[in-house]
Amino acid sequence: MMNFTEENETLKDKSACAGVRADLKMCLLQSECCQLHRRTPKECLNVTDGSVPSECFALRTTFFECKRSLLDARQRFRGRKGY
Repeated sequence: MMNFTEENETLKDKSACAGVRADLKMCLLQSECCQLHRRTPKECLNVTDGSVPSECFALRTTFFECKRSLLDARQRFRGRKGY
């Protein structure tokens, strides 16, 4: 996960999975899919032509697990995933 305090930046979004969401967004925006093909990050998540690095798909899975852990009552004791 990116550390925003080193750059003196903070996230406006203070929700539980905001850090993972920001990392996913930056990964997608820096990918070849968004820069060269001029697609939106949402469109790039559905592309399978290899223009999106595998790290972005790993962050997508981490973000999904983080959001799912918010709804899972068992995670109250185990902690949220993605941290």
